[in-house]
Amino acid sequence: MNCRHCQKKLEHLFLDLGFAPPSNAYRLAKDLDKPEKRYPLRVFVCDKCWLVQTEDFVDREELFGSEYAYFSSTSTSWLDHAASYSQMIQEKLSLTSDSLVLEVACNDGYLLKNFVNAGIPCLGVEPTTSTASVAIDLGIPVHIEFFGETLAKKLVAKEKQADLIIGNNVYAHVPDINDFTLGLKRMLKPHGTVTLEFPNLLKLILQNQFDTVYHEHFSYLSLHAVQAIFETAGLKIYDVEEWSTHGGSLRIYGCHKHAGFNTVGRVYQQLQKEEDAGLLNIKTYLDFQQKADKIKNNLQAFLAKQKNLGKLVAGYGAAAKGNTLLNYAGVKPELLPFVCDAAPSKQGKFLPGSNIPILDVGKLKEVKPDFIIIFPWNIAEEILQVCSFAKEWNATFITIIPEWREF
Repeated sequence: MNCRHCQKKLEHLFLDLGFAPPSNAYRLAKDLDKPEKRYPLRVFVCDKCWLVQTEDFVDREELFGSEYAYFSSTSTSWLDHAASYSQMIQEKLSLTSDSLVLEVACNDGYLLKNFVNAGIPCLGVEPTTSTASVAIDLGIPVHIEFFGETLAKKLVAKEKQADLIIGNNVYAHVPDINDFTLGLKRMLKPHGTVTLEFPNLLKLILQNQFDTVYHEHFSYLSLHAVQAIFETAGLKIYDVEEWSTHGGSLRIYGCHKHAGFNTVGRVYQQLQKEEDAGLLNIKTYLDFQQKADKIKNNLQAFLAKQKNLGKLVAGYGAAAKGNTLLNYAGVKPELLPFVCDAAPSKQGKFLPGSNIPILDVGKLKEVKPDFIIIFPWNIAEEILQVCSFAKEWNATFITIIPEWREF
């Protein structure tokens, strides 16, 4: 396999998580006796442009189909993050009723509804009909299609260039990252801005966040890698911010290479931080596997011990990151009988690979587990508040990544 950006032959394995089904391919009861597709989940690093990327096996149409079950509006903290961003960017770019905002991967309209309420014209692009239909019901015009240069050409032909293009947690999800970036360039007005948010590779490595690796993530991004991709497409990054969302994210601000935006000091500081942490040193990547293995072994040992002691362990959050962890550790319902989730789109289904049932949060009150493992650890504080009732029977909450913690 060659690098998806610079085409150099990939020679360095960063992480091997064995075989797993797509992490959002939740199962129905009627399908449990049927074979389940599993693919190698291996990640390589390019030692030329430093793009970290999964091995090619799964088509995007299979990963992001009509039954896609991730709805952004499920998380209240993410809704607050989106609302705060909307207010900030409107003021920063002086957006008005004459502007156009484009969001790529607009999901269920969690973000664009803020611009609709402000009277700013907007347009969404979203390939999954399950989420796009919700956004459309909110009055948001949505193209149900994958974004790339071909779609960008069609939209520009309809005079649809944007003052602001937003891509939250989509840049890592695209198999052809060069084509996607060229689409951004074509859609952007001469003095427009594009903002992208994506999980921060630096945090992944420093905090052992290997559970954020799954087939839906084709890339794992550092500022160095994104800067190289942008430059090739004729774009530049003029600002960057670090955020705690999704366990640690970067928000970049980009523009056309010759637009009148001065590059701020934070860009150079972040690049230096990555270099100091070893992100330009191949040894950093080659040493990561043993950290993932230690976490896996600790989880297996804990679940086996509690079962032998007659204790009940449940999970909270049918998140993709949890599926990666459970499948790598080989956990089945005999060790973890169920996982609760607040999303109705997931309740009544089963986790891919492990076949652990997904139940309503009320199940926790019914069976009173001794331990509750929080799989979406990035919103642990939110979940602790939602499930504060479990303290009535002295349940212990646990997060496993970035480190083992008990609450």
